[in-house]
Amino acid sequence: MPAENRLTKARKRLLNKRGQSIVEMALITPLLLAVLYVAFDFGIAYFTAHYTQNAVREAARYGAVLGDCSVLNPPPTCITAGTTDPPQACPGTDPVVQAACQRMPNLLTGVKVTVSLSGIFTDLTCRRMVTVTASGAYRYGFYNLMALIGKPPPNTTGSCTAPSSAYMCMSRSAEARYEIQPVSSGPANCT
Repeated sequence: MPAENRLTKARKRLLNKRGQSIVEMALITPLLLAVLYVAFDFGIAYFTAHYTQNAVREAARYGAVLGDCSVLNPPPTCITAGTTDPPQACPGTDPVVQAACQRMPNLLTGVKVTVSLSGIFTDLTCRRMVTVTASGAYRYGFYNLMALIGKPPPNTTGSCTAPSSAYMCMSRSAEARYEIQPVSSGPANCT
């Protein structure tokens, strides 16, 4: 009888499923959190791209009301005709580049800003346009977490010249009509 009693107790222990749900949750929770974190990270990347677009749009608006540096007596704060070549890194020396850099999100690294003003001041046959372009790299937060556990991302430079799966290169551009030009300008944009 005691051997049969021990066998019955052993069978009950083997068929007991009370800890099964805890083990299942322990196995599924990390996967569920990783999936949720990836979606969150893409949301932050989308927000950064939107914020970058807003920064270049505001910088283009600012540049559209500045005086032209190529006129005879330029104002102290003015925009230079042509293109800032090569692109300036933040904070930059050009006032329009500085306006863009002040509004750039901190999550974007290696930001470069290009400002161009089309046409010349005396040309009344076309509309002059101010174009501001900003580019930079967004580093996914998932790779920051991996670096905490000792697995560095494949590319740690953070530049868009060396593309990697750890970074998303963002480039946003905005254009605004140059407001200082006389109203009698033609219907087409200057080149």
